[in-house]
Amino acid sequence: MSFDDLLAANQTYAEDFPHGGFDGIARAGVLMITCMDSRIDPLDMIGLGHGDAKILRTPGGAVSSTTLTGVLLGVQLLNVNRILIVPHTKCAMASGTDADIRQVISERNGLDTTWLNFGASPDQLARLRRDHEMIANHPLVKDRAEVGGFMYDVDTGLLEQII
Repeated sequence: MSFDDLLAANQTYAEDFPHGGFDGIARAGVLMITCMDSRIDPLDMIGLGHGDAKILRTPGGAVSSTTLTGVLLGVQLLNVNRILIVPHTKCAMASGTDADIRQVISERNGLDTTWLNFGASPDQLARLRRDHEMIANHPLVKDRAEVGGFMYDVDTGLLEQII
């Protein structure tokens, strides 16, 4: 595979690059955790732009230990005072369990993935509540940032606050 098309597009992008000199602070004080799904445009969905927010993307928008580290750094060092946890409708990570994903991978190429935790969960709302609770009550976040749990509809573009 070649990256030539992407590098050419980057050259065009860089010709009129308007975002140099930013300091990396979340100017709107926002951090969003959402899925890696390509149907999601995190900044556009909440009316923000370049430099306004920190975006952490994971499969299913689940909070992993690495994601939590990003949240803590955002709150403590990068001006974050509002945190949105945003899973979405029609998410592949909500269509089954880790066992289901392992079976698909095994059927496709015969590899054993029992040592991996994918974080799949058909109960998105239960996972959202757990993730919200973990972040909202963390001693490095508690009393420093407001935490909300949301659901994004990939067909309508609407964001609904759940927690």
